[in-house]
Parts: sequence; structure tokens; C-alpha cells
Amino acid sequence: MDPLVVIVSGPGGVGKGTIVSALVHRDERLWLSRSWTTRAQREGEADDAYVFTSRDDFEAHINRDGFLEWTDFLGNLYGTPLPEPPPGRDVVLEIELQGAKQVRERNPDALLIFVLPPSREEQQVRLTGRGDPPNKVLERLRKAEEEEPEGRELADHVVVNDDLERTIAEMAGIIDRERLSRSSTR
Repeated sequence: MDPLVVIVSGPGGVGKGTIVSALVHRDERLWLSRSWTTRAQREGEADDAYVFTSRDDFEAHINRDGFLEWTDFLGNLYGTPLPEPPPGRDVVLEIELQGAKQVRERNPDALLIFVLPPSREEQQVRLTGRGDPPNKVLERLRKAEEEEPEGRELADHVVVNDDLERTIAEMAGIIDRERLSRSSTR
């Protein structure tokens, strides 16, 4: 049976990384595909948050058709390498909306969960709190306003991250129901 591909998308500052990390930690059947980026690592950001790479290396990987999806987002390249999960594991992709659209084109059966902040004000607090400079915070807030309607339309499920534990539980339930649904149709 092909692995379930779970796309977790949403604007910056909604907690995607925290949510995905908790989901993967709690569910041994999930495997996180680590994205690549050309952006600089933020102060205090985990070394394994991304594969931090140069633009030249990233572009060489594009030319080798090594990405499932990739995009230029606010001047930096982000991409998901073609996933190779261990046998019996489902794939989790934590990606921006443009990448989610590309994955859906290649894999229409992928499950897309779009995560939203409880408010733009809270999103701004989270972006600032993680160390984004003021100009990047404003760019990400503008981008979120533009992308939210499209994300809502494209998503299989929309989840508001207003309470982290509830959000994680809700998303785990969505994944479990999707697995059950897919296993019963085979």
C-alpha cells in the first residue's frame, strides 16, 4: 500500500513546525520529509529544522529533478526532496502553499491540512517571537492575507491553531480517519 502523504501548510507563524514535530513524535507511523532552504538559519533555530543550503546547491538539485516541489518564497528557495520514507511509514510534508499546490498536482490523493492562526495579531506576535525581523514579519503577514482564501479552498481540512494540544489532537484524528478511510476502500 502506498504511503499516505500528509501536507501541513499555512502561513508563517501558525506553528506548523511545532505541530508537525509533535505529530511525528507521537505517531511512529509518520515520517517527516525534511525541506531544503536557501534562507539563513534563524538564531536559536534547530539545525535540523531544514537542510540549509546554498542557492547553487539548491539549483543543482532542481536541475537533477530532485525535488517533489520547490518555490521561491520572499526571495529564498524552499523545496521538498523526493521522499523516501522507511517501509510502512506515511510521509508528512511541512510546506508553503505554493509547494502544497505542486504536490497536489503530482499526487492528487495527498491529504492537505491548512493551519491558520487564531488572528493576524497573534500571528504577528509569533513571527516576532521567533526572531523574524520587522520587515519580514510584515511581508509574511501580507503573504498570509493573500494566500489564506486559496489555502482554505485547496485544503481537505482547515485547522485553527488557537490551542496547541487541541490542534495536535485534531490533526492526529484527521490523519487516523484518513488512514481508516483509505484502508477500507482497498
